[in-house]
Amino acid sequence: MSTADRTARTGGRVRSQDAHDAVLSATAELVEEIGYQRVTMEGVAQRANVAKSTIYRWWKSKPQLVMDAYRQTVEQRVPAPDTGDIRGDLVEFTTQLYRIDAYPVRAKALRGLMAEAQLDSVFAQAFREWVDGRRAVVTQLLTRAVERGELTADIDADYAADQLFGVFWYRLLTGRPLEPERAAEHVDRLLRGIIRT
Repeated sequence: MSTADRTARTGGRVRSQDAHDAVLSATAELVEEIGYQRVTMEGVAQRANVAKSTIYRWWKSKPQLVMDAYRQTVEQRVPAPDTGDIRGDLVEFTTQLYRIDAYPVRAKALRGLMAEAQLDSVFAQAFREWVDGRRAVVTQLLTRAVERGELTADIDADYAADQLFGVFWYRLLTGRPLEPERAAEHVDRLLRGIIRT
């Protein structure tokens, strides 16, 4: 293979990845700008400057595309922390979650996605998979804490994750404030409930 051929092939992969990333970014932007129901594959293609057929090569449906885009976006905004101890991890993660209050457009988009999941069974599946992925971040933090000896092995990590996200979703959906400065307090209450003394 010539140097020119290698360069061309590498360039092709780069362009393909660039297009893939552009589609995900465009989709997340549109969800937050106009809401899930008004997002179309045509609109995403136009925003990302790609052909609609390019989108369908990677995603077979709008629910898959939207939740893949939101998965990437939220993972970048609220990454899994690694502070070295469970309290630090949970405080960092919860603080980042609660900061959505500073971004009303993001909060509105997330409420819209939750509402859509109650109305559309196909979208609900994609949405539930995304929610499960976010819960898995917390259960993995707790599992890691067990491995470090910070927590006992008999904790119910799934229930603890439900408690943490229960506060988040309840306040988000009812419009009550999600105060980042209270994240540590909420985490301490959660930990008191699962740590055996």
